[in-house]
Amino acid sequence: MPIRETITTRAAGISGFLGLQRSTVGVLAMVVLVGMGENMAERFLPIYMMALGGGTLAIGLLQAMDNLLSALYSFPGGYLSDRIGTKKSLLVFNLVAMVGFALVILIPAWQAVLAGAVLFISWSAISLPATMSLIYKVLPQNKRTMGVSMHALVRRIPMALGPLLGGVFIGVWGERDGVRLAFGAALVLAVAALLLQQRMIEDDAPDEKRSTDVCGLTPEKNPLKLLRLMNPAMKGLLATDILIRFCEQIPYAFVVVWCMKTVADPVSAVQFGLLTTIEMATAVLVYIPVAYMADRSTKKPFVLVTFIFFTFFPLVLLYSRSFEWLLVAFFLRGLKEFGEPTRKSLIMDLSPDSCKAGMFGLYYLIRDVFVAVAALGGAFLWQISPQTNLVTAFVFGIIGTVGFAVFGRDIPVPANNEEAPTD
Repeated sequence: MPIRETITTRAAGISGFLGLQRSTVGVLAMVVLVGMGENMAERFLPIYMMALGGGTLAIGLLQAMDNLLSALYSFPGGYLSDRIGTKKSLLVFNLVAMVGFALVILIPAWQAVLAGAVLFISWSAISLPATMSLIYKVLPQNKRTMGVSMHALVRRIPMALGPLLGGVFIGVWGERDGVRLAFGAALVLAVAALLLQQRMIEDDAPDEKRSTDVCGLTPEKNPLKLLRLMNPAMKGLLATDILIRFCEQIPYAFVVVWCMKTVADPVSAVQFGLLTTIEMATAVLVYIPVAYMADRSTKKPFVLVTFIFFTFFPLVLLYSRSFEWLLVAFFLRGLKEFGEPTRKSLIMDLSPDSCKAGMFGLYYLIRDVFVAVAALGGAFLWQISPQTNLVTAFVFGIIGTVGFAVFGRDIPVPANNEEAPTD
């Protein structure tokens, strides 16, 4: 009995340190299941579209659409979460993604990929405001960055393993059938996630006693009105974040093309999956220690370091022409996640209490509308030359990093950490 009690006590201590509760565990399980299926298939969409006859502009359109839909879905996703609660909104989001998976499975054409992508490619974006809101509802202030980091950490597990399994599917069944079978696996895992999340996540209907703060008695559905409530510090973060995402998204869809088609010594699908695994494993290793420090100090230094890693990835990738050098590039790419949970936590800190999901969604709405242009522009830059694409991305990264270093604002550590709600 003493041994059992000791184990229970230690498990409770670890759970408390990591910010794990029933609802957050349910969300993390959903992230693993949906993410595993999504990353088995979605990461190879550019290769799949090329196999179906789609060209460079079709790939650029896919990535631009991803960013644009992420933008357009983020605010409605946040509003719906504020309106009906996290549990019900996640149910809706999962059902929509499942329809998109089914469409790609049933119709083997690159046009069907674009149509299905409208439904599934922005699942993370539409569900993210609801997830962040739930974390902020159930965790105390001194555990919120840890909670966001655990979400980011667990999310990287399927991002690491999914492409590796997807590469095996392609290696065994080919670029066309392999990707379609991967989407079949994604659909099955999404069904399992839907059932599990509805069982694990506790009901969180909107509080009928919502205080009359800046967001009023009900969630604000007009983004223009909500924009006027955005903290100046958040506006500064948003502007520099847009520039950094230009750096990321200009080459993003073509990274797999660079590795598998462009370099002098191209890698296989399995090797590319391994590169992605290394990237995600690197990110996982830094999440918890960074979250622990960020919850106890100011957040700007962690975000700034992240922006630096974002900036140098396209430059390092430009000079990576073999699998060995690509290992270095993808290790650096993993380090760009250094302060990403801290940035998300900072956004939530700056948002009003009664409409955190809506404000979080508005931030991503504005950011990704601009970034969608960069993703499409990346296709035209790639047509000029891959080198032009990567150097342009690097330049935007420098501008964004320097801008945040000079103009970015920090949030002081609160004198007393608030406790999580008990009811």
